[in-house]
Amino acid sequence: MGLVAAPYAPWQLSGETLVGLIGARRPAAPLPWGLRPLPGPALVVAAAFATSPVGPYLELAVGEPARLGARPGWCITTMVVDSAASRLGGRLNWGFPKELGTLVWHADGAERELRWVERGIIVRGSATGLPLPVLVPVRTLQRRSDGPVVVPGGLRGRGRLGTIEIDVPEDDQLGSLGGRHLGMHVAGMRILVRPARQPVGLTSTLRAPLRAPEPALSLGTPGRLAQR
Repeated sequence: MGLVAAPYAPWQLSGETLVGLIGARRPAAPLPWGLRPLPGPALVVAAAFATSPVGPYLELAVGEPARLGARPGWCITTMVVDSAASRLGGRLNWGFPKELGTLVWHADGAERELRWVERGIIVRGSATGLPLPVLVPVRTLQRRSDGPVVVPGGLRGRGRLGTIEIDVPEDDQLGSLGGRHLGMHVAGMRILVRPARQPVGLTSTLRAPLRAPEPALSLGTPGRLAQR
């Protein structure tokens, strides 16, 4: 196999995304050890990144409300991308549970659709509201191979409210996410994902190592993560 490389954090990305909030339902996936669930809606994100440190790629993610100690945030429990370099960087830099899959993005006027071919999952959205500026701090809580980490970041762009519809096979683990939900389409999206931090005490964090060791992963050229 060839060498797959991915840059260290921070990552800056741009593109567009569908975001949906899914109300009362059973958790789509269990949280990693050390994290505790919080009440609230799940988050579904279908993104088409035009630029990133590893080039363009597509992504589908599911986040559950959680806390790490006293810190609330989102824990990404399902994440699929169509880029091997994105998968590698996401796992080593932040502990995102990225897996490789076949993703297809379709845009038609105000409608957007992302399809995960292998699992037959489709996320489609239609924006109807006026465009408004969006500036949102984002905190995710993950578990890398070296322990739990806090991942700070932020998102900005032009958001339009609407609805998203999620089609999921009944026997799929994500079946509870199916149906029509409140959503938003964010155009001109800019995302910054900062280096992971290790929790210390109640309110402070220390910068974590830039990467966590993973089986079958090694360093490529200096400043990049690599997998053979």
